[in-house]
Amino acid sequence: MSESPSTEARAQGAAPPGMIAIPGGTFAMGSDCFYPEEAPVRQVRVDAFWIDETPVTNAEFAAFVAATSHVTFAEIAPDPKDYPGMTPDMAQPGSLVFEKTAGPVDLTQPQVPWWDFRFGSCWRHPLGPGSSVEGIEDHPVVHVAASDAEAFAKWAGKALPTEAEHEFAARGGLDGCDYAWGDELAPGGQMLANYWQGRFPYANTEQDGWLRTSPVRTFPANGYGLYDMIGNVWEWTADWFARPKAERKAKGSCCIPANPRGGTRGASIVKGDTARMPRRVLKGGSHLCAEDYCRRYRPAGRYPQPVDTTTCHVGFRCVVRGG
Repeated sequence: MSESPSTEARAQGAAPPGMIAIPGGTFAMGSDCFYPEEAPVRQVRVDAFWIDETPVTNAEFAAFVAATSHVTFAEIAPDPKDYPGMTPDMAQPGSLVFEKTAGPVDLTQPQVPWWDFRFGSCWRHPLGPGSSVEGIEDHPVVHVAASDAEAFAKWAGKALPTEAEHEFAARGGLDGCDYAWGDELAPGGQMLANYWQGRFPYANTEQDGWLRTSPVRTFPANGYGLYDMIGNVWEWTADWFARPKAERKAKGSCCIPANPRGGTRGASIVKGDTARMPRRVLKGGSHLCAEDYCRRYRPAGRYPQPVDTTTCHVGFRCVVRGG
């Protein structure tokens, strides 16, 4: 079997196609200003790596499926044995699709009314049966589970980024800033990422031009030349979710933790979850993040996503280490 382009490029010391070289370095990870799960700010170090210039697109994912016949998690009917209390009628393939509400709703309620588990929704049919990716081939692929992202990465000779790698890359060399371009969300009124403008979840002014996903490279790249590191779609990482904590000194790290990782698989499971589903860290926020709800369109933003939960606003990108 021949090596993948990324493996061959790495052997030759060149950047794999479609990837950007990120220098290793030390940075202030996290934030003390927004959500408690992002705190405390701590100094960490990451080694050099390559990262995809953009999220994986529908066209790229289609090529992977054509080459491997991969069937995504959302295309497989759930087994009721894995979900205590599931009614038989729900044992059908599908995924979560966002729909605007008719008016204001309580944003703190546990059961959110803007999500619809839609049978037949998957990466091929992002809005359900009758929809397709025709005409949006250059948009990020969505409705992918962590296992789907990992399968793609393995096929491509890559890996999913750690949370620290993703955040370091998203900052684009601007250490300590709130956003990927500075400390102001929309400097001079300029839209620099795809996120929700207006009152969530019923009134999106679409000042940025998009209600749902946008083509990659629509908005300016950050300081490292990377697109959509915040906004557009959330991105899977390799790390299990855990609250940040003081890291022990790593060998050769000069007292600064080197290449930190998340928690354990078991500890990421929420107590009381009957399905006992572990959670991975998502990074970057999405087009559904808004100033009045989920202000996680920032490099420090993070979210604990169950590995079995696929939606219309979660995608991924990959890394190659050893840069």
